[in-house]
Amino acid sequence: MSTRKSAKKPNVSAEELKTFYRDMLLIRRFEEKAGQLYGMGLIGGFCHLYIGQEAVVVGLEAAAEEGDKRITTYRDHGHMLACGMDPKGVMAELTGREGGLSRGKGGSMHMFSTEKDFYGGHGIVGANVPLGAGLAFADKYLENDRVTFTYFGDGAANQGQVYETFNMAALWSLPVVFVIENNQYAMGTAQKRSTSTPDIYTRGEAFGIPGEAVDGMDVLAVKEAGDKAVAHCRSGKGPYILEIKTYRYRGHSMSDPAKYRTREEVQKMREEKDAIEHVRELLLSGKHATEDDLKAIDKEIKAIVNDAAEFSKDSPEPDAAELWTDIYADVAPQNA
Repeated sequence: MSTRKSAKKPNVSAEELKTFYRDMLLIRRFEEKAGQLYGMGLIGGFCHLYIGQEAVVVGLEAAAEEGDKRITTYRDHGHMLACGMDPKGVMAELTGREGGLSRGKGGSMHMFSTEKDFYGGHGIVGANVPLGAGLAFADKYLENDRVTFTYFGDGAANQGQVYETFNMAALWSLPVVFVIENNQYAMGTAQKRSTSTPDIYTRGEAFGIPGEAVDGMDVLAVKEAGDKAVAHCRSGKGPYILEIKTYRYRGHSMSDPAKYRTREEVQKMREEKDAIEHVRELLLSGKHATEDDLKAIDKEIKAIVNDAAEFSKDSPEPDAAELWTDIYADVAPQNA
């Protein structure tokens, strides 16, 4: 596969590069397997795959610290894996089984893990953005030096509640990084046909929120931008916007044939901009890893994903009594 060459040497260690490669490959292989299970009828409802966008969440998780929070939309499997949620629990949740991280009740779009500070997948476009600001408000109130990553897409960036949230976040100097995962097509409409500004992050200027556009197909660029944004928020300067320009290889969801773009366009992105192949080339050209080393990583990842798939098939369906659990919280969040 032909890949682009980096203009500069990576400012990370060989071990960090290997970690990026492994983490992105885990998401890619997991999503490919999820697509297979969906085709077999083992995953129901909607299923939005993250294939192509792996560098976004892997790069930003590398910039996060223990206790930082994240909240996202319905294209959320990659975020779950990147923050350390168990692949078995994620896959079992996709198949609606008892062994799922929300005990089979959340499915693809509504998983949570307070242990990993992951506050969901959310199915309503843009609705998670004010919730993310709420998480950041709680952190500022508690003075705990935490930052919240609030992810949403280019389509959601046209929702009104996003700008209401920008206003409040700026007014109260909330420690929130607004991450626009711009995969260029929202549900199926090209950005140039739906959005008046070529750079969406500039919309924060009206509220005094700084931001920047980032190459979302380069995990090193995402990590560097993430470090900058997190430092800004953690220092008490308020919110920051990262518009990470990425690309999904599959349709909006498994039911989308993606006829709004050509196969040639997708193939060109795969061949010239693929984030995983980029890191692979850096590892090989820098002599940080051999072909055999990378094959071993791939073999390990495939075993993890296959185990997750088998676990998801073998786990029983949840008992009907689960309908009545997790309705109310037993204790106040964070003991506040």
